Amino acid sequence: MTFLPSDHTMENPMNTPFKNDRRKINYLRISLTDRCNLACMYCVPKGSIPSLPHKDIARYEEILKITRAAVELGITKVRITGGEPLVRKGLTDFLKELSKIDEIKDIAITTNGVLLVKYLDELIDSGLKRLNISLDTLKPEKFKFITGKDRFNDVWNGIMAAFKKGIDPIKLNIVSLRGVNDDEIEDLAAISMQYPFHIRFIEYMPMGNSAVDIGQQILIPEIRKKIESKFGALEPVKRDKYDGPAKRFRIKGGIGEIGFISPVSSHFCNECNRLRLTSTGMLRPCLLNKYEKDILKHLRNGASDEELKEIIREVIINKPLSHHLEKNSTAHVESQMSKIGG
Repeated sequence: MTFLPSDHTMENPMNTPFKNDRRKINYLRISLTDRCNLACMYCVPKGSIPSLPHKDIARYEEILKITRAAVELGITKVRITGGEPLVRKGLTDFLKELSKIDEIKDIAITTNGVLLVKYLDELIDSGLKRLNISLDTLKPEKFKFITGKDRFNDVWNGIMAAFKKGIDPIKLNIVSLRGVNDDEIEDLAAISMQYPFHIRFIEYMPMGNSAVDIGQQILIPEIRKKIESKFGALEPVKRDKYDGPAKRFRIKGGIGEIGFISPVSSHFCNECNRLRLTSTGMLRPCLLNKYEKDILKHLRNGASDEELKEIIREVIINKPLSHHLEKNSTAHVESQMSKIGG
């Protein structure tokens, strides 16, 4: 495994100390594209975002080379994100090559589910076993309001198709917003009573020029209170080795799970085990920190495997121990979520 050096005392560009940090960095999130077939209000601004030129996007063979270098430094888990990864041609062939890297023990995809029915069999043939799907509402008209597109039925059909094909776990990601979908928190949690899905509530993070006002943010303590008021005290679920930041629970008698991801109200930076590779080849140690290194530029300029690994080590060393999105703070991250990868 790769560790941050315990005796490292340098401060990163955001003045966050790293002394005595012993986190294991074994998780790489790879954004394949900045493009998406939805326009979720918390991800993109009200205006359109110009798509990046193809030449600026990392090619599959470049992503594989960077990933192999990262694997030699301890990466064992990979998650594919976007934009929307299923809109990029050749995805399943890429996944087949990725799955050939023996050291990678877990490959998952985060998708909005719109194209899932179309590509599900190919994804399964590529070795996919885990899925994260965004689902912020159970009401088609509200889905259109949140995402800008009338595609709820496509997403729900994709979820059901994945369930019938035996994908496990299926994690449904929910961003609850005040005055938008906060009236559905209990209904969304209740899915875990009927299906073995992991229903995960994620705090809205103020990033970029999104169409969400900070006053619409709902933090996990309020969400959990709503759920427990309806269903009673939640029962803790034991974590496993591939768990991310979600705190896992179960409604008594439920067959699925409830997860809470609280990057704002109770940040988990000191436990974070991940790096992020953007679609343009920027390597970031943190979603909520502007520090990044252009590893793709170095690769295209002929960097050796050892030089790539040295860049990865530098990014790991500059992984922050905290961010500045504290509760009731007006701070936000300038980077656009769709440019970094979800």
